[in-house]
Amino acid sequence: MTASFAASVLSWFDHSGRTHLPWQQNPTPYRVWISEIMLQQTQVTTVIPYYQRFMQSFPDIKSLADASTDAVLKHWEGLGYYTRARNLHKTAQLIRDQYANEFPTTLAEVEALPGIGRSTAGAILSLACNQTHPILDGNVKRVLARYHALEGYPGQSAVQKQLWAYAEQHLPTQRNAAYTQAMMDLGATLCTRSQPACLLCPLQTDCQALKQGKPTAYPTPRPAKVLAQKHAVTLLIRNNKGEFALEQRPPTGIWGGLWSFPEFPDQASALASLNTQPLAISTLATLTHGFSHFTLHLTPLLVDVQDLQTATHRIMDRDSWLWYKAGTEFSGGLSSAAQRLLKNLTEEI
Repeated sequence: MTASFAASVLSWFDHSGRTHLPWQQNPTPYRVWISEIMLQQTQVTTVIPYYQRFMQSFPDIKSLADASTDAVLKHWEGLGYYTRARNLHKTAQLIRDQYANEFPTTLAEVEALPGIGRSTAGAILSLACNQTHPILDGNVKRVLARYHALEGYPGQSAVQKQLWAYAEQHLPTQRNAAYTQAMMDLGATLCTRSQPACLLCPLQTDCQALKQGKPTAYPTPRPAKVLAQKHAVTLLIRNNKGEFALEQRPPTGIWGGLWSFPEFPDQASALASLNTQPLAISTLATLTHGFSHFTLHLTPLLVDVQDLQTATHRIMDRDSWLWYKAGTEFSGGLSSAAQRLLKNLTEEI
């Protein structure tokens, strides 16, 4: 069964696989690494323009390592899950300093780098170096879970352990790079989450989920959970020039390292932080933003102040501040909340 599995997948890839994606051209470990990190939690069509701009600005390890955090986050703006960008930057600096700008090529070394797990490490070395390693991204999990009719949520350790065993079992003895890409393509284009094209699938003959007549029953969905609801107040401080005060968030946590409007637990603490008498205060419509583990309800307070040619930090007792004119080019990365609030304000003005 193992030989026919890999052979069927590779045969399908030769006539239906994707071979013209940007990161497939000159697939160096660096180029593949960038693409694999961008593709986590993000669709290919969304990633392509980001990847092209990123590679144009940071064509190699050294250029990425030497760049400022603001520059890296600016290129990531809109992709979400910003920890990925911070880890890319950190990893590039580590490779520059410890590996003389040469991406390591052993599984243990690559897996030890920030933001790279077992599956991503295997994908990088398989796609860029044709090494034989299994991968287990979301697409591959779905293909294997259906093929073997594996019960249980893949996030459970026992189920994940079994999926890894299946991934290793089906590895070919040659053409590993093509096989790895083929497995990702199969899950992305045919064995999709809600409407799998089973009649076109090269694995349909032995697929156990298809034999049961219920392919979409696998993999078992994530157990339902109630998301926590969090409430906060954000200050939109506007001076008489129409500029807004932005604060750079701490390097870790939600929107880490990005520029945003200051956030407070409630209105009283927000207003108490001001070191100047507001000219006017108005409450805007609450902004709701969903995260993986909670939903944030952000109430914006638009506070007009007189700019007496004072430094921004004199307005509030905070560091890392600057004035920003809505609609103008900004060199750093803006949080999605800041982007939405600025867009709303621009439309209202």
